[in-house]
Amino acid sequence: MNLCLLVRYATVSMWLCVSCALSGGAPANEKDGKIGLPGMPAVLETNDAYAADRPGMLNSTVKNFPARIYVPNSRSNTVDVIDPATYKIIDHFDVGRLPQHVTPSYNMKSLWVLNDVGNSLTRIDPATGKKQETIPVEDPYNMYYTPDGKYAVVVAERLGRLDFRNPKTLALEHSLTVKGCRGIDHMDFSLDGRFLIASCEFASAIAKVDVAEQKVLGIMSIHPRGMPQDVKMSPDGRVFYVADMMANGVHLIDGINFKYLGLMKTGKGAHGLYASRDSRVLYVSNRGEGSITVIDFATRGISKKWRLPGGGSPDMGGVSADGKVLWLSGRYDSEVYAISTTDGKLLARIPVGKEPHGLCVYPQPGRYSLGHTGVFR
Repeated sequence: MNLCLLVRYATVSMWLCVSCALSGGAPANEKDGKIGLPGMPAVLETNDAYAADRPGMLNSTVKNFPARIYVPNSRSNTVDVIDPATYKIIDHFDVGRLPQHVTPSYNMKSLWVLNDVGNSLTRIDPATGKKQETIPVEDPYNMYYTPDGKYAVVVAERLGRLDFRNPKTLALEHSLTVKGCRGIDHMDFSLDGRFLIASCEFASAIAKVDVAEQKVLGIMSIHPRGMPQDVKMSPDGRVFYVADMMANGVHLIDGINFKYLGLMKTGKGAHGLYASRDSRVLYVSNRGEGSITVIDFATRGISKKWRLPGGGSPDMGGVSADGKVLWLSGRYDSEVYAISTTDGKLLARIPVGKEPHGLCVYPQPGRYSLGHTGVFR
């Protein structure tokens, strides 16, 4: 089916033709009378994807893990481990070349350092915080898990594909080349787990992929000169927010009907997206101007903006288990920021290795991990 979507920007109006195969206009969790991807844990609340992520809701798997911040330093080929109680580095170890993100496994028992150029994953035991084995995996820029836990999805950005791998052995089972999505790198899953929305950094586009059938449903251009980054779904599953470094804001996408809803200007170099523990707001890290914008999920409007004193380059990270601190890497300043979610106050600025990227706050609440630096449901 060919759809022509009229997309209106503040100063530019243009027609974008999108060729795609869509599953229809009804919410996918109503498809065939079933709720959720087969094998996926039941949705706790149909209007809140993050209902299991409340402060202190640590499950039995992770409740005794020490609280740590794991920082991959891309240009140092190292990981720094920070104690969040003292803001001090308590461990440091070498990993493979260009570590990009630290990703919790689906069962939450392991953390994986994604060594992109090193073509390998290094496991961390979060019970001890110590480095374990390293295994070969091709081009692991990013990694996610399907909501049913059946596959680890390695985002091979350089190769332009999604590699569906065995979540335990990481053996390759199926490789999906996503044509028209140059620079595929970040994504999030629908509330029912049936599809995912991925950003195409170098194509100024997004992709929609059927999870069960592992096939591309559509590619949509979203900005004449965009560079989309992180993707995060609203708690009710109706909107996908896509950060865009060149558009300096966040695109709103109707994922079910695959329609463009608009652009919200948040700040220069909008990059990372993180939901609050109460599912009320979305934190946007604006890497190009050293600020964090807070978006209200209910109104889809900006409620406040925090600026880092002295500037900085806030990138990727996560929210503390109690919801009180937003932890972000300072990509081009070799530092990590701890920011109060109450008032935006900078609590600490911690020197780390060169070009820290997708740091992981661990442990976190949730029943299972969808990957990246910590997306839990």
